[in-house]
Amino acid sequence: MNTQLLALMLIPSVAVIAAGIIGALASLPTVWRSAVQHFAAGIVFAAIATEIVPGVMHAGIPGAALAGFAAGVAAMFAMRSLAARLERGSEGKAFPLGFVAAVSIDCVIDGIVIGTGFAAGAREGVLIVAALALEMFFLGLTAADTIRATGARITRVVAVCVGLALVLGASALIGYSLLVGAPAAIVTTLLAFGCAALLYLVTEELLVRAHEHGETTLVTSLFFLGFMAILAAELLS
Repeated sequence: MNTQLLALMLIPSVAVIAAGIIGALASLPTVWRSAVQHFAAGIVFAAIATEIVPGVMHAGIPGAALAGFAAGVAAMFAMRSLAARLERGSEGKAFPLGFVAAVSIDCVIDGIVIGTGFAAGAREGVLIVAALALEMFFLGLTAADTIRATGARITRVVAVCVGLALVLGASALIGYSLLVGAPAAIVTTLLAFGCAALLYLVTEELLVRAHEHGETTLVTSLFFLGFMAILAAELLS
């Protein structure tokens, strides 16, 4: 693995740490949060439409693609159920351990998706990194806000976010190391799995949470701006 590839894979981890530092020191206005979430959702959706789905289809292994997608859907719903139980179990406690555990699981899945993208090809990997960097930035903000609300010190808030970043980065590196050079059927299966995971991220996390903060025409238009940015990059590359 060359240094450039490693640096690209770790960009989302850096985003988590940066968000943790910002979130530990201040809270972003809700309109800014909604704007970032809409823009990130557009980028993720475009990455799915322009690179991941075509890559899965062109592999010509329908059984692997369908199995991977179905497994991805099942895994995301299972993760949602587990996260809800973990968060309920930590209610009323001084430190939201259940919440941190749930976010860690999310980081593992996203890291594997990043590693799978780079194993499938540089273009896929770069687009997935671009899509997930903003999402992980928001995740870092959410984690920082949640932990800070318990009265934790700034150093503890940042330390937790650094830990989440390490989980994300390690998962990406492990995923890439295991999948680079793997049979096409395995890569296709996991790429389809990642497609389902990213679709869940857009429809059940980013946009749902963005709408909780209210929206304006300008904020909503950022979803389409994010999509168009990736589309333009693909058309002009």
